[in-house]
Parts: sequence; structure tokens; C-alpha cells
Amino acid sequence: MKELFSLNKYFLKYKVHFFSGIIFIILTNYFRILSPQITGFVINTVVSSIKSLNNSIPVPAINFNDYDFVVRKIIIAFSGYSFKQKILLAGIVLIVIALISGLFMFLMRQTIIVMSRRIEYDQKNEVFSHYQDLDTEFYKAHSTGDLMNRISEDVSRVRMYTGPAIMYFINLAAVIGFSLYFMLKSDVTLTIVALSPLPVLAITIYFVNTIINRKSELIQRMLGNLTTNAQESYSGIRVIKSYVQEKAMAVFFKNNTELYRQSALSLAKTEAIYFPSIGLLIGLSTLITVMVGGLQVANGAPGASVGKIAEFVMYIQMLTFPVSAIGWTASMTQRAITSQRRINEFLHYRPIIKSPSAPQEFNETGEIDFQNVNFTYNNTGIHALKNVNLKIKAGEKIAVVGKTGSGKSTLANIILRMYDVDTGSVKIGNTDIRKADLSVLRKKIAYVPQEVFLFSDTVAKNISFGNDNISQSQIEDAAKNACIHDEISLFPEKYKTVVGERGVTLSGGQKQRISIARAIVKNSNFVIFDDCLSAVDAKTEKQILSNLNEYLKNKTALIITHRIFTLFNFDRIIVMDSGKIVEEGTHDELLALNKAYAEIFRTQSASHEK
Repeated sequence: MKELFSLNKYFLKYKVHFFSGIIFIILTNYFRILSPQITGFVINTVVSSIKSLNNSIPVPAINFNDYDFVVRKIIIAFSGYSFKQKILLAGIVLIVIALISGLFMFLMRQTIIVMSRRIEYDQKNEVFSHYQDLDTEFYKAHSTGDLMNRISEDVSRVRMYTGPAIMYFINLAAVIGFSLYFMLKSDVTLTIVALSPLPVLAITIYFVNTIINRKSELIQRMLGNLTTNAQESYSGIRVIKSYVQEKAMAVFFKNNTELYRQSALSLAKTEAIYFPSIGLLIGLSTLITVMVGGLQVANGAPGASVGKIAEFVMYIQMLTFPVSAIGWTASMTQRAITSQRRINEFLHYRPIIKSPSAPQEFNETGEIDFQNVNFTYNNTGIHALKNVNLKIKAGEKIAVVGKTGSGKSTLANIILRMYDVDTGSVKIGNTDIRKADLSVLRKKIAYVPQEVFLFSDTVAKNISFGNDNISQSQIEDAAKNACIHDEISLFPEKYKTVVGERGVTLSGGQKQRISIARAIVKNSNFVIFDDCLSAVDAKTEKQILSNLNEYLKNKTALIITHRIFTLFNFDRIIVMDSGKIVEEGTHDELLALNKAYAEIFRTQSASHEK
């Protein structure tokens, strides 16, 4: 249960709803508990009336101590009426009591269940907010399906605890409390006998709950895997179709769902033990009550009456649903414990990359200085940067070229603090980027990633992403610089066209150019382009480079690429290999060295001639 203690902050936040709900639950059951007493009085009145017809049979006196204060007042009020009037009035009173109890039951659900929905809302927002704070390292280690499962399925199961489970548990406590009080007050012996099967029920619940907890944890893990499998299939549907793997993926998914089905059915069978067991034990309690109570009446035991037997049977029947809900409530609680444990594990994860408590200001137009930088990816162990020293002066246009895996993109990730260096430092101006505010740092940099990502929104929203005050004319100017404006103009709804999930309706080149337009419209002093022209044709590439030459005036730019752009005026070109800077200079200087850069250039020129 300790996992659920983290929910106390929500109960404290919604304490008015919570405590009002408890009061309404108590009032609901208080008025419900009056019905058996009034019914018992009515039956005793009928029996007394029948006995009074035969003067030889003594009529037992009413024991007012057996009744609640309200019921005593009602009985006294009935004293002046005839037998028929008493029966009629008792029926009206029972209807009024049922209506009052129903009203409080409605208020009970409007407080407890509404509270649980608000807690669900807050918890989903808390989980989502924490998702935004986590760093790249976390997302490399966790699947999307598992993360989606935590914010949807796990939070929903916790809501079943904060709402229905708590409501039925308090309801059970109130019903048992009131019933035991009046049953013991009326007849201790009959109460003990009637409730004797309950210890067996408690033992059954204990053992079954242990099994339910173990199976719930297994099901949650399987559901996470199932969600991941489905998410990957949806995202990679084009790859699946191109390799004709629809049937194979369907079989794989079917096998996973079959395992989940078997586990879910196994849990359902275990939970099903509760209801027949409870039904049997409640029926046994009723039988014992009627038998023992009947013998007491037959033997003329003091205080015994037919009305008391009926009253006890009604008490036991009132206990039927709350007691039968023990299994359901226990199951919901066990599932909530499992889900909240998963949520807590996630919420307790602290990002490695975060803003310092006292961030320092930095000059965004200052030079960028890599000093003896080393970096290794934790998840793969690849030593991506090895003793890198690099200074990028303000306003410089730097190209970074090299083979795949040479560490080019890692440079960009380090500047953006997607990762922190193992040793060495990266400074902007005189400020170490680890001492700068993380959000401020990233806002100052316009970045086009190697892996283009578009949201399922309009073209205009994708271009202006992160810039709320951008006008339509600015969006169109950025699109023109990225050479995508003319194609957008041919779309059915132009800039209001929805591009679909991950930009599925667009070509690779169109997605890249929209991503470039997104960076251009940001109008930052420092721009990073990471291999952002790989999917465009030569003519479009030439036009984009011409536009970028004009756009990047007075801006600092780091352009990472596999290809050599001879049409772009770079101040310097950096050549990387195996995480090291192996060459540095202008285009002509590097060709004169006749080493790595010259080899890349000759290879590229030869492929163009072909």
C-alpha cells in the first residue's frame, strides 16, 4: 500500500470533495439502516394484531432500546393510529427514507467520483509534464508504447482506486458499522451466529488478493509490450507493406494478444472465486439467522420476535453487496498499487540534463568554444567525440563533413545539451553551457535535425512551431527561403493543409524543407543544420543554398553534411573521422592537403559525373 501514499497530496487538494463524500456515504447508510428497524416494527405490529385476536396469547411489549432514536420517535408518533393507518404510514415513511437515502447516494457519487476524475486529470498532467522534463537518454532506454501505457492505462487504473474503490470501501465500513451496532444492540447471540461465516470470507480474500496482485503485475507488463508492438506497427506501416510483412506482423501481434488474453482470463477466473464464495457465505448467514431466530421464537426466548428475524435478514442482505464488493475493491486496489508503482518509478526518475539552480547569462552572439571535449554514449558505449577542440567565432559559417558515425551530429547534440560532455567543456562567450538556463539556451539556437519530425497539424503550424507571434507573411517568407512555398501553394488548402502523422502525406524532400523553414522563421543568431538537404534534388539544393547565403549573413552557422557544398561560402570546413577533427581549413586549403577532404571531394565529383 505504500505506493498509494503518493496520492495523499491529491486527497489533501480535494479534501472538501473527499470529506463531503464520506459524510454523504455515512448519511446514505444511516437512512438505509432505518428501513430494517421500521420493517421489523411493522411485522411485530402485524403479529401483535393477530395475537391480540386470541386473548389467551400474550402480546410482547415493544423494547424501545432495540431501535434508533429516529425510529423510536416514529413509533411513538404511530401510537395513536389504528392498525391499518400504521401500516400505511409505515409504507410512506419507508418510501421517504429511500428517497432521502437515494439523494445522499447521488451526492456521494457527485463528490467521490468527481474527485477521482479531477485526480486523474491532475495525474495525467503531472506525468505528461514530467515527460517534457526528461532527457534524451531516458527516451533511448524506454519504448513509446510503455510510456503511453503509463499515462493512459496505469492512470486509469489508479482512478478506479481513488474513486470507486475508496467509495465502496468507506461504504462497506459504514454499512458494517451501522449493522453491527444495531444487531449487537438488539441480540448479541443472534449477531454472533449470523456473522460466523465472515472469518472464512476474510481468509479467502487474503489468499485470493495475493494471487491477484501477482497476476496484475504480469498483465501490466504484457500490456506495455502489446502497446509498444501496436505503436511500432502503426508508425512503420509503410516499411511493413513494402516488405510484404503484413501477415507476419499480424501473427506476431496475435501471439502477443493471445498471451495477454490467457493472462487476463486467468486473472478473471481468480476474481470469479469471490462472488460465488460470498454468495454462499451470505446465504449461509441468512439460513443460520432464520433457523436460530426461529428456534428462539418457538422456545419463547426473551426479546425474540418474528420482526427481529426479518430485521436481521435485512441487515445481512444489506451487507451482501458491500461484502461482495470486497473482492472487486481489493482487485482494483491491487491493480492500482501495481500501476502506481510503475508511475512512481517513472516520476522518481530525474533527468541528467537540467538547468542549474542559479543559471548564468550568456552572450548568444559570442564565440562557441569546444575545449578538450570527450563524449561516450551510455547506451552503446561508443566514444563519439575524442579530445575535440574547436572555436566557432561569431558570424562564422562552419561546415562539418565526414563519414557516417564520425561524430558530426554529436557536435550539434552537445551544443544543444541533449547530452553533457564526459570531460572538457563547451562555452558560448565565457559561459559554460552547463551553467546556462536550458530553455534559454535552446531558444537561442535554430536547429534542423537529421531526423525530420512534423506534427499532425497544418503546414503553417509546423513552420511556426514554438513561435506563437509569427505572422502569416513571415511563415511564407521562411517557406520561400526554404524553396517550399510554391509547392505549398499547390496544396488543396495551402498553408492550412494538415500534413498527417509525422508528415506522412509529404515527400522526404518536402518534409526537410518545411523543417528548414521552421528554423528560418525562428530568426536566431546561431543556426545548426544537420544534413538537412539529403532528400532534395540538385536544382532545389542550389536554390536553397543561394537563399541561405543571404539569410545567414551576420549569423553564426554550423552546417553538418555528408556532401560538399561548393556553392556555399564557408569560412572554414571541419573534417571529422572516428570522433576526432582530422582536418580544418577552407575548401582550397583542404584540397591542397590532398587528404581526407580531397578524397571525399573526388568521390563526390566522380559520382556526379556518372
